Amino acid sequence: MICLSRGTPIESEVQGSCKSIRRVLPAVALFVIAPLIAEFLLGNMSITHLGLLVILAPLYGGGALLIRESVRRAGRPWPSIFLLALAFGILEEAFLTESLFNPNYLGLNLHLLNTAHISLFGIGAWYTVFVLTLHTVWSIPVPIALTEALVPERANSPWIGKPAIGAVAALFVLACLSIGSFSIPMDSMHIVASRAQLACSALIIFVLIISAFSLHRWPAAKRSWRVPDPRIVGLISFSIASAFLVIPREWAWWAVVAYLSLYVFAVVPTLIWSNRTGWRSIHRLSLAGGAAMAYAWHAFLQTPSLGDAGAITRMGNLLFAVLATTLVGAGARKIGDSRHAAK
Repeated sequence: MICLSRGTPIESEVQGSCKSIRRVLPAVALFVIAPLIAEFLLGNMSITHLGLLVILAPLYGGGALLIRESVRRAGRPWPSIFLLALAFGILEEAFLTESLFNPNYLGLNLHLLNTAHISLFGIGAWYTVFVLTLHTVWSIPVPIALTEALVPERANSPWIGKPAIGAVAALFVLACLSIGSFSIPMDSMHIVASRAQLACSALIIFVLIISAFSLHRWPAAKRSWRVPDPRIVGLISFSIASAFLVIPREWAWWAVVAYLSLYVFAVVPTLIWSNRTGWRSIHRLSLAGGAAMAYAWHAFLQTPSLGDAGAITRMGNLLFAVLATTLVGAGARKIGDSRHAAK
C-alpha cells in the first residue's frame, strides 16, 4: 500500500523507488529464470545443487540479460538473439569447459567425442550439435521469451540502464572465470583444447556477433494468411523439442542428420508464420513454452551430471516442472490482459 500513497515528499520518494524496482523486476526475473531452465529444468543438475545458482545465475542469467538488452537496444530481430545464443554456447563449451574438445569431460567417462567423431577438428559431431542446440534454444531464447511474456508491453524495450548493464557484464566475466578455473581439465598445465581449436572457436563467435547485429527487423507483416492457433504452435514446438531430446546417441551420424532435419521442421514454419499478420506474442510464448515443457518431462529420464537420480532429485524435477508450467500460464494471462486493455 505504501507504494500507492502520494502527497508528502517522503511518500513521493518511496513511490519513485517502488517504480524503479518494478522497472528492473523483469531483468531480475530473467537473471534467475535462465539458469533454472538451462540446468535444473533440463535435469542436468539436481535440486540438491541449487546453491550453484550463485555462479550459474551470473553465467546464464547474465548472458541472457546481456544478449537481450543489446539486441533490444540495437533494434534487432529475434534471429539475432538466436545467433548470439549460439555464440554464448560456443563460448561456454569451447572456452569455459572445453567440453567440445575434451574426450573425458570432468572425468565422467562419457566419451562424448567418440560418436560421429571428426578427427580433423577434434570434435564429436553428435555432441557438438546436441550441446550447442541446448544453448541456442533453451539456455538463452526460451528464458527471454518466457520472461518477456510477463511484461508484454515492455517486450521490445530495454529493462535496465547502462550502469546496470556494466554491473551484469562484470558479474558475467567473473562467472566465466570461475567456471573456467573449475572445469577446464589440466594435464601438467596443458589445456586440452589446441590453439587452433580455440582460435577457430573465437573466429566463429566473432562472425556470429557481427552477423547478429547486421540483421535488421523485417518489414511489418503484410501477408494476411492465417497462422495456426497458439496451442497448435505450442504442441508442434513440444513435439519437435521432445523428439530432439530422445534421439539416441547410438544413431551416430544418423542422429546428426535427424537433428538437422528437426531444425528445418522448426525454423521454416516459424519464419513463414512470423511474417503473417496473425502472428502475435502469444505464439512466441507458445514456442518457448512447448520447448520448456519438453525439458520438463525429459528431466525425469535424465541422470544428473551433478547429483544422483534419487527421490529428492525427482521431487526437484517435479517442482521445476510445476514452476515452468506456472510461468507459461502467467505469461499467457499477461498477454491476454494486455490485448484486452489495448482494445
